Amino acid sequence: MTADGKIATKSGSSAISSKIDLRRVHQLRKSVDAIMVGISTVLADDPQLTVRFGTAGSKSPTRVVVDSTGRIPSSSKLLKKANELDTIVATSNRVSIDNIRRIENTGAKVLVAGRNKVELRKVFRVLEKMGCKRILVEGGGELNWSVLKLGIADELTITISPRIVGGRSAITLVEGEGYDWISEGISLKLRDVRKHANGEIILFYEL
Repeated sequence: MTADGKIATKSGSSAISSKIDLRRVHQLRKSVDAIMVGISTVLADDPQLTVRFGTAGSKSPTRVVVDSTGRIPSSSKLLKKANELDTIVATSNRVSIDNIRRIENTGAKVLVAGRNKVELRKVFRVLEKMGCKRILVEGGGELNWSVLKLGIADELTITISPRIVGGRSAITLVEGEGYDWISEGISLKLRDVRKHANGEIILFYEL
């Protein structure tokens, strides 16, 4: 995130991480069994969620998209590679049969978990049964809020970029409905602090 807590600008630009930190992130991806993002991240950034940046030849983890109604485009990079890389779209009962068929035709799996929205606890249980013991949640802000509020995250790693972008409509690290009182906030335990030569600071928290 930027020094003022944004993970994207008001226009949706989110290329915040330096090449140095991208290498760290891809080493982290290499160490996990699954990577999870929300549908807003897919629509805004069209990510691949693969292992790259100096990790050539590494097996990419299972890619998971939380998408209550199956909005993920067939043209997205995730679905275009779904025949080659394990890809799961977690949806709710609001998804249409047509969207299920469309997604499955790309080679991705559809996991219906929840009535009106995706029940993340159920998704995590299914992933665990599939052998995904270590799951990296890469946001965006709404998904980050849901995972933190449910208490199903063990660690939180934040890279702070030495840059300010402002914008009252710009997305922050954690969105959602939030708490009314500071005392209700989620407590973190700082485990480690590191610094890149370019001024980025990485904070490692335990929950």
